[in-house]
Amino acid sequence: MAKFRDSAIEIVDPAPAGRPTPAAAPPLSSNATGASGDDPVIDRSIGDIIAELRNLTAEQVEKVLQHQRDTGVRFGEAAVALGLATKDDVLYALAQQFHYPYAPEEDQRKLNRDLVALNEPFSPRAESFRALRSQLMMRVFTEGTVHPAIAVISPEPGDGKTYCATNLAVTLAQLGGRTLLVDADMRGPRVHEIFNIKNAAGLSGILSGRADKQVIQQVAGIPSLFVLPVGTTPPNPLELVERPAFGLLIRELVSKFDHVVVDTPAALYGADCAVIAARCGAAVVIARKDASRADSLRELVASLSGAPVKLAGVVFNEF
Repeated sequence: MAKFRDSAIEIVDPAPAGRPTPAAAPPLSSNATGASGDDPVIDRSIGDIIAELRNLTAEQVEKVLQHQRDTGVRFGEAAVALGLATKDDVLYALAQQFHYPYAPEEDQRKLNRDLVALNEPFSPRAESFRALRSQLMMRVFTEGTVHPAIAVISPEPGDGKTYCATNLAVTLAQLGGRTLLVDADMRGPRVHEIFNIKNAAGLSGILSGRADKQVIQQVAGIPSLFVLPVGTTPPNPLELVERPAFGLLIRELVSKFDHVVVDTPAALYGADCAVIAARCGAAVVIARKDASRADSLRELVASLSGAPVKLAGVVFNEF
């Protein structure tokens, strides 16, 4: 029986560049108390965050405060009125206070445009992923139990599996729980490109018996989100996921993370996605508007018949 040493799934915590990283949400059991258990935790004020973000001098901060006193508006509104901050800065500061990671305007240029949950957190597209998250929370994730991994599957390439998997993982991480996105598409991996992370080692190395270190990487700027990339693209992807090692790895990962989302190859390429879904225990099917064929979707759903997997539903991708 294969075993997975801690060194094989070591987590890397890269130092975030640029903006300060939002603090992770405190555990529910903390009761918002300090280390002593008596003093309440005091979050940083909007003013402190904006001042640090914009490198405001003491004189500029006093100017904002004076405008605030004169007009009765909030600090952020006063800073915007004086041209010392933008509305996006205020949203970023609020997101910091509410432990809601997203990419401010100047950082959006550095991110893949597919990450709408970070680039456009208040857009209809981002809201669609929050709606998907809510459906999964109600249909699949039972409170007080270990949550199954969610395999994101579809009939053909270009349906939007990776687009949906990455944004679903972001929205789950925005709840504050530790979320892991596994790139199990060993035929055409893209997750490492979307998050701009290293892909020297990953899933393929673990499944082939190589004790690669530092394969799970934290996404800079999203304290609760981690990624396990593919690593070297193997010549035998189906055999790797069919081995007992993959099922053992998934069971270990769901015990260490609050949510695990798994990206998969298109069903067109073989049985990989059905096997991965069975090991995960739950799956979401992605269909693309004006592209997916009904017979292909029926074949994919039929391939899961009798497998130990809960089909959470079908997502109609319009984007």
